[in-house]
Amino acid sequence: MPDCAQNGATLMNRRQLLRGLGISTLGLLAFAPQAFAIGGTLPTLDQPAPDFQLGGVAPDAAGEATDASLGLADFAGRWLVLYFYPRDFTPGCTLEARGFQQDLAAFQKAGAAVVGISADDADSHSRFCGSESLAFPLLSDPGGQVSQAYGSWIAPFSQRHTFLIDPNGILRARWTAVRPSGHSQEVLAELRHQQIQA
Repeated sequence: MPDCAQNGATLMNRRQLLRGLGISTLGLLAFAPQAFAIGGTLPTLDQPAPDFQLGGVAPDAAGEATDASLGLADFAGRWLVLYFYPRDFTPGCTLEARGFQQDLAAFQKAGAAVVGISADDADSHSRFCGSESLAFPLLSDPGGQVSQAYGSWIAPFSQRHTFLIDPNGILRARWTAVRPSGHSQEVLAELRHQQIQA
């Protein structure tokens, strides 16, 4: 017949072990400095967003896409929606760009700029802006350096991720594995939520 005192001690040791493992696991999760996505290591929320400077196209005063070079510093003092996408003219990327264009006035009214980044060159971006009447900048990241800094690169394409950066350059929200349909509204809702909390 088993010893009840010994079984009780074994049960107590197991409980202590499981409790300790649970606390250790929660502690690791609570202090994990970085998150990961299919495209790599994501930048940390509530920390400065990775800096960037890229060429591409931006609308001029007449609304025509013209060559431009833009960086994070160009958006200081206002919110920035920075979205990465795989390729101009593909169905999902077109749907996503149309959503941001449709909601562009609402983003601008809320003090936010919208910028898209992909590996496509400036000529492709110019044609894409013209085809879809896009009135926001599209930047070219052919080698994926900026996409990598944002955990959004699997060569040769940027991954469909979006980042919301506050007027001080701090990363406030991020979306990975984005579904293009309705995504712009999702980002706009989070922007408004963040502004209420600020």
